[in-house]
Parts: sequence; structure tokens; C-alpha cells
Amino acid sequence: MNVAILNPRAGLAAARARHALARSPYWRATEVRETSAPGDARRFAAEAAAAGAETVLAIGGDGTANETAWGLLGTTTALGLVPMGSGNGLARTLGVPLRPDAGLAVLAEAVPRAMDVGMVNGRPFLNVAGAGFDAQVGLDFHEHGRRGGRRGVFTYVWLGVLRIMKYRAESWVLEAGGQKFEGRAYIVAFVNGRQYGGGAVLVPGARLDDGLFDIVVIEDASALEMAWNAQRLFFGTLAQYRRYRHIAAAQATLVTTGTVPYHRDGEPESTPGRLEASILPRALRILVPRKTADDPHGPFEPQPLV
Repeated sequence: MNVAILNPRAGLAAARARHALARSPYWRATEVRETSAPGDARRFAAEAAAAGAETVLAIGGDGTANETAWGLLGTTTALGLVPMGSGNGLARTLGVPLRPDAGLAVLAEAVPRAMDVGMVNGRPFLNVAGAGFDAQVGLDFHEHGRRGGRRGVFTYVWLGVLRIMKYRAESWVLEAGGQKFEGRAYIVAFVNGRQYGGGAVLVPGARLDDGLFDIVVIEDASALEMAWNAQRLFFGTLAQYRRYRHIAAAQATLVTTGTVPYHRDGEPESTPGRLEASILPRALRILVPRKTADDPHGPFEPQPLV
């Protein structure tokens, strides 16, 4: 038995995904459940796992994927990503095509792998969580969409340009992996995958099953310097930036003063000034395209030959 959890708010993209399911010889018998409110995807996924579903497809953006995975943590049911959002960072890292027909075809031949799941203040993230500039832009993007504005990568980039001109970096205290950072930083990101999405790569060599997340700190700089060096995200050279700091850890604490925005897989939230982050090793089964699973430089540790 397979179940698909579909976010109908994706409009035409959701309709195309539903038609792709109906045309697919492998997935056409899949039960489709549509979300209508926050929490639905998590509940539907947990119900599917309890009923013995082999696979649950998350058809939507990063938020739908996150909620669906939350309902599957610790179960034997595998998550399949059919990306329809603005970022799709984890789907890109896994090599899942962004067109529904192509994505479903690849997932039909995919293999299950166990991946780590990050936790921030008791709530999960699959790809990236963090605080600072990226969280503020995510909040701007969310509010823009709520007002009826267009979504998409270009909108996100444009909102980022507007925000960077007036953003003031927060002062943080980060403790992780026996190291400590104290000072102003534009971004403190907890990276489980490799990229935000849209090709913006944070940690090119990150693994999804190594029991660690990669903490990326971008120290404070002028708006002009930050804007100029943002291009490094798209060339895989961010680590060469002089204000880049990296720590690999299984647990971390991030503290600031006051309430600040943070995000989990792009979904904005707020914190009273303290984030407790940790990793759940290999807590989620996920469908991985064979090409990615067999790549020794891919996001999973190479499997031993049997």
C-alpha cells in the first residue's frame, strides 16, 4: 500500500501531480489524501504508517515534506519526495527531478535509505534550520505569500536583496562540538542536507547519514560585502569566504537576546532567544534515486559491497 499526501494550495502544480499519479503504472493505485490545515500531513503520514503503508509520497513544498516526515519518524515506512515548492533543497540534493512525471518515474526505481533528522527545540527539520538573515527573509517570503504575492525563487531572491540593505546582524553565543562562537553573525545555519534550494549550496560535501549536522556561521559584514559574496552559494565556494565558519556536531545551543525569527526547512517560527539543536541518527527512511544512492560523492555514505 502506498499513500500520497498532496498540498492542494499548489494550484496547477498540484493538479499536474495528481494527473501524473493517475498516469503512472507504478503509482496509479496510490491513495491520495489532501491537506487542508497545518498538521494534516503529519497526521495522515502517521496513520498511513500505522496501517502498514510501504511508502508515503509528500507532494508539495518543503513544509509538506517536513510535516510528512514528522509523522514517519521511527517507522519502517519510506518517504518519497515529489517536489512542488519554491526551494526543494532536499529533493535537489537527492537528485529527484522537479517535474512530477519525471520525479514519480525516478521514485518508482528508487531505493530506501535511512537518513538523519535534525531537531530544533523539539521539532524536526530534514534539510536546513537556522536563525538570522535567512530566517528573516523566509518570514518576509511567507508574509508576501499570505498577502497574495507571487512565490518562487526569483521572489525570494528579490526579497533578500531588499532585506539585506536594512538588516542588522544579531549577536549570538553558539556552543557546539566543543567549540564556541560569540559575536554578530548574519546567519547561523544547521545543515543536514547540502543546500537551501534553488542551487544555493551551503555545504557541498555534507552527508545525510553521518550522525552530524554541519553548522555554518557567516560573520557580520557590510551589506555590500554580503551581497557581493552571496554568489559564492551558487558556485560552491562559500567555504572560501573569509567570514565563513564551520562546525560539525551532533548537538548545539544557540542563544541571543530577545525574540528572533528562525526557520525549519524554510518555515518561519520565532524563539524567545534560545535554540537547542540535535540530530536523530538515521531516524527516517527515504526513497533515494539509484544514481544518487550509488554515487560515492553523494549525500549518503557508500554502502559496503555484499
